[in-house]
Amino acid sequence: MSQRAKIVMDELDRLYPNPKIPLKSKNAFTFLVAVVLSAQCKDSRVNEVTPALFKLASTPEKMAALDVEKIRSIIRPCGLSEAKSKNIRALSKIIVEKYGGKVPNTFEDLESLPGVGHKTASVLMLQAFGVPAFPVDTHIHRLAARWGLAKGKSVEDTERSLKKIFPQDKWYNLHLQIIYYGREYCKAHTCKTEETMCPLCRLLARKPTAKSRPRQKTCRQNRRSAGE
Repeated sequence: MSQRAKIVMDELDRLYPNPKIPLKSKNAFTFLVAVVLSAQCKDSRVNEVTPALFKLASTPEKMAALDVEKIRSIIRPCGLSEAKSKNIRALSKIIVEKYGGKVPNTFEDLESLPGVGHKTASVLMLQAFGVPAFPVDTHIHRLAARWGLAKGKSVEDTERSLKKIFPQDKWYNLHLQIIYYGREYCKAHTCKTEETMCPLCRLLARKPTAKSRPRQKTCRQNRRSAGE
């Protein structure tokens, strides 16, 4: 593990030793629906909306039986309600018809569901089924680049980089810790100057990156400098 990665992990462990899943749910199915609703929406808003939805339908059978417009009327505050309501009803129907009413527990099957991309599937695999994964959203993508842990070319590249850097048994906590830290301390508009730097960015700024470290002279170069 690189020195920068250890600084990040140690500081996040200190601030968030036992990070909790921010989305409220009753089971794997309601968790899936909540994660779908969280796209481009704050978790707090999702948690305000889902109780009314889950009171009507907390299983794929009941959700598939609801009218799309009924679902949309409830989830409207989450944004993108037209697409999300259609996807929620469609994925519910598929889960009932193809998977016997149980949320599938493989990446391939989850990503085949309407409205479920790789990030959503990773969240389900990690937090609902305990399968090692490192879900990377826009916040984690941004902070990984800012902290010099990934080059930031794409979310997929960032995920691969973080999986190589951090031990697998740390992925669960780190995914949540980075999200919490980004929301509380290291926001998109901060850390652009020394005065606005968050504590972690300030710590990392004191540590030279591999590119900025001065190269050590070889024995031959030292002899040349001494005039031998």
